[in-house]
Amino acid sequence: MKEIVIPERYNYIGVFLTFLCNLRCSFCINNFESSPKNSKKRHLTGDEWLRGLNRIISGPDLPITLQGGEPTLHKDFVKIVNGIREDLNIDVLTNLRDEKIFLEGIAPNRLKRKSPYASIRVSFHPEQMDIAELKNKVLAMLKNGFSVGIWGVTHPLQKSDIKSAQKLCRKKGIDFRTKEFLGEYKGKMYGQYKYHEAVTKRIRRNVMCRTTELLIGPDGSVYRCTADMYEDRRPIGHILDSNFQIEDKFRPCSWFGHCNPCDIKLKTNRFQKFGHCSVKIKETTSA
Repeated sequence: MKEIVIPERYNYIGVFLTFLCNLRCSFCINNFESSPKNSKKRHLTGDEWLRGLNRIISGPDLPITLQGGEPTLHKDFVKIVNGIREDLNIDVLTNLRDEKIFLEGIAPNRLKRKSPYASIRVSFHPEQMDIAELKNKVLAMLKNGFSVGIWGVTHPLQKSDIKSAQKLCRKKGIDFRTKEFLGEYKGKMYGQYKYHEAVTKRIRRNVMCRTTELLIGPDGSVYRCTADMYEDRRPIGHILDSNFQIEDKFRPCSWFGHCNPCDIKLKTNRFQKFGHCSVKIKETTSA
């Protein structure tokens, strides 16, 4: 199969191994419009993932990020991590449901790179997780040489819990950072967005949109954006298509107004510089 060369302009490679999750949070960015509609599709096997991911040509500062759902629920998670080419860096987004998956199956250096943030980024959800238990899991991983930190979303209902957890973990030397809540709560939209109308769910317009991300769903389909992936709209390719190549171009979209906040928010890029947006949108017209 042909190599897949990541454009220099790209900022993220998101590999969604599964949309399955062991938690049942009352809010989830994956469910902004509705629950992921392609969550029951076939999942690629570990061998299939490795065949597709090992085609990727990317620089050391742009890792492959394994995520979900909860990526460790994929039955071949360890095999995938250990089988990705050594010159490709790997990050993992996880709720760390079982730290033994990492401690017993993966070498710490495989998930470690020169970066201003941890390669294993653990999400803390106060309504579903105990911070004391999570703290001990992370400390065990740090003791064994893993690059790991905790992130908490500052939902209006959970700000105090997040801040308390952050204070507790930082006393133990754990890197605990926060991310702003994205979405609507009690009629108010939270988050900083480059295109404010894009997340209102009140309009629908035709636009031209260009991404800075390679996004791959659990069945190997490649999508323009996370909204397309969660809503199971038509993909732009497949990671196992031997001829698939990234076309770094503007594409027509008729779903402006129903974008996922992850695609539209203003955020730090992989170099921790604020002001980045995953997409650029132009030529807005009425649908």
